[in-house]
Amino acid sequence: MDIGSYMAEVGREARAASRLMARATTQAKNAALHEAGAAIAAARAELAAANGEDMARAAGQGLDAAALDRLKLTDARIDAMIEGLSQVAALPDPVGVITDLAYRPSGIQVGRMRVPLGVVGIIYESRPNVTADAASLCLKSGNAAILRGGSESLASNRVIAACMHRGLRAAGLPERALQVIATADRAAVGHLITMPEHVDVIVPRGGKGLIERISADARIPVLKHLDGICHVYIDDRADLDKAFAVALNAKTQRYGTCNTMETLLVAAPVAAAILPRLGAAYAEHGVELRGCARSCELLPQAVRATEEDWSTEYLAPILAIRVVADLDEAVEHIARYGSQHTDAIVTEDYSRARRFLREVDSSSVMVNASTRFADGFEYGLGAEIGISTDKIHARGPVGLEGLTSQKYVVLGDGHVRG
Repeated sequence: MDIGSYMAEVGREARAASRLMARATTQAKNAALHEAGAAIAAARAELAAANGEDMARAAGQGLDAAALDRLKLTDARIDAMIEGLSQVAALPDPVGVITDLAYRPSGIQVGRMRVPLGVVGIIYESRPNVTADAASLCLKSGNAAILRGGSESLASNRVIAACMHRGLRAAGLPERALQVIATADRAAVGHLITMPEHVDVIVPRGGKGLIERISADARIPVLKHLDGICHVYIDDRADLDKAFAVALNAKTQRYGTCNTMETLLVAAPVAAAILPRLGAAYAEHGVELRGCARSCELLPQAVRATEEDWSTEYLAPILAIRVVADLDEAVEHIARYGSQHTDAIVTEDYSRARRFLREVDSSSVMVNASTRFADGFEYGLGAEIGISTDKIHARGPVGLEGLTSQKYVVLGDGHVRG
């Protein structure tokens, strides 16, 4: 296969399909998503078999536990894919919505209309559910999508893509609006991210190395986050039962995700009351603790944290713990070591909660809730194309609106400028 010629053809077909998708009706797009969900449900056994093939191959290649967990499609995760398609179909269609329409002194009306971005390239590793999530959001927002999943999930992705194509065919929409790159050759990625004539935005989903490479080499705008160094701060005015529940869930509900807590900050006045209790619970879950001097005094099983631990995304059952003097020191720690992904405070003090929301510069900031909620599905977006920690265009979980842009529209009645 000539990778350059192949990718150019994929890009041309995606661009042509994007023009058809931009004018597709909401009814047709919703029908495609419902039909795709039904196709996945009907192909459950085929999908499970394909995923088993991927899992066996990945295990033989030595993928670590976190990567294998992301690759695995359980019944619950297949159900979540189907539900995600249904939820996206139920969401309001942003395309064509006109806002801020107002008369100007000249008599013209000026407003802004939401329009698709065009062609979205998504590069991701391991998680085959991204194929359905990303496709559903791109299609509902009137875009065409080019998906390049990891070689480890090739069989699973093919089955999911085939189900999405059935949905598009049933709704009378172009199949080429969704294309899954058919080769595992890494050269395909190099072409995908340097085709501005065919692709409008790139969304990388995967490890830091992948995202850094894409960001450095792309000639196309990139929606990205590099790290998920998420914090929970337990304030000295926290309800300690709430603090226990949030801090335990934020770390142990799932280890290999970007919204998992990696550093726990605890106000000194309540450290002795909460850390031993949390330490016992973390021990039951097999979580390794790395702490500051005070944390190690209160948690005999903890080892001293290094400077590197405060800025590490473990994606594993490892947790850094630091006792801080107060809210000011917690905010300063997050500003220094955080990745602007997701950070939470547990407190009953309204003023401190408001300060935390205002001063912590992250794409998601939470009060009395686990960082694991930083997710498009949980935010009511139906699914997410990814999480952006950039500040331009889209920030946080990127759903339908994040996959659209705006253009000015002007309404007149023969108006001319004097």
